[in-house]
Amino acid sequence: MEPLGPDFLWGVATSGFQSEGHAPDSNWLRYIDQSNFEAYGVSVDFYHRYTSDIPLAGALGLKMFRISVEWARVQPRAGEWDEAAFCFYDAVIDAIVAAGMRPMITLDHWVYPGWKAEQGGWNDPGMVEDWLANMRTVVDRYTARNPLWVTVNEPVAYIVYEERFTGVDATTIEERIAAVHNASYDYIHQVQPDAMVTSNIGYVSGHETEVNQPMVDRISAKLDYLGVDYYFGANDPGEPDPGPQQMWELPLQSEGVYYALRHYARLFPDKALYVVENGMATEDGLLRPDGYDRADYLRDLVYWLQRARMDGMNVIGYGYWSLTDNYEWGSYTPRFGLYTVDVRTDPTLARTPTAAVDAYRAIVAAGGVPATYRPTRPPLACSYVDPPSSCTDPVTIPEGAADDRL
Repeated sequence: MEPLGPDFLWGVATSGFQSEGHAPDSNWLRYIDQSNFEAYGVSVDFYHRYTSDIPLAGALGLKMFRISVEWARVQPRAGEWDEAAFCFYDAVIDAIVAAGMRPMITLDHWVYPGWKAEQGGWNDPGMVEDWLANMRTVVDRYTARNPLWVTVNEPVAYIVYEERFTGVDATTIEERIAAVHNASYDYIHQVQPDAMVTSNIGYVSGHETEVNQPMVDRISAKLDYLGVDYYFGANDPGEPDPGPQQMWELPLQSEGVYYALRHYARLFPDKALYVVENGMATEDGLLRPDGYDRADYLRDLVYWLQRARMDGMNVIGYGYWSLTDNYEWGSYTPRFGLYTVDVRTDPTLARTPTAAVDAYRAIVAAGGVPATYRPTRPPLACSYVDPPSSCTDPVTIPEGAADDRL
């Protein structure tokens, strides 16, 4: 095992709506009102706590901090920009830089203004130009801070939610999201020629090609790096159907990140790869039913990042989802945070470190797991993360080496 080196971009991922609280009118507040979703409240109140939250990430030695600049906050009414809202994001980005990290800015993390929802959201042909007007305003303001850019977060998952709540045709929204991504790529490179731009893909184990490839085909010429989000493995189709599963019940396969990266390394051998999001879901801060510990999972996952690099994949960064627990699109029950927050019962919203905090700090300091580390959970002999190659060409763990825990 070799360390990932001083240029590797260790980071943490967040999103505005999920963590900021004090949310202005938006499509998602309306979705919450019209469904049986849990009330939003003030989430984990990153809006007022960023000055203490961001240093938590900086203290881990991280190099990257991902945020989203929320369109609903900076343009609360059509044609009207809110300078106070921009000043909030100015201060957040200043704090990221002051903590020794580079910002990664997401332009659309599934949330748009309420006034745009009233016009039909992505059903409205004017959505593209309104979206691009916001993009240009945000890019012009922050390009001097040399951020990495994410145009649209997990577009296929975004499409699923928009179909559900607005009835927009999937092909229509796919075309329009691809159009805003491609136009954003061109504009960002006009004003920041050496920019790094992506739209992160939410990898779907067992079905990646059929789910995400149509969107990837539309935007692949306008990607400086492949942003890959990897969370869950795949159930063995030969086993009994487990039925509906909660996030914390879905199978975790740390080696699956290797297959996800290999999938895109083979499709785009000349592009860099970045794991923009990865994390472990638990139920209300409890252990997973399978007993997998967040710290062990993180170490196991990083082992496979190192293996991917050693096997020639150009993996340039990793972002843990997320710094703190937050609003997981309808519920506070799933918890992903390095720092856990009991939103329902703790009015102080205290940030309590999980075991993964010390594990991540040690990983970052060492550039990965130690040379003799071996995963706590070995890879499956036949994985369905990327069939058929993850079965016909599986990764293995070398035998006869000592185990080493951080």
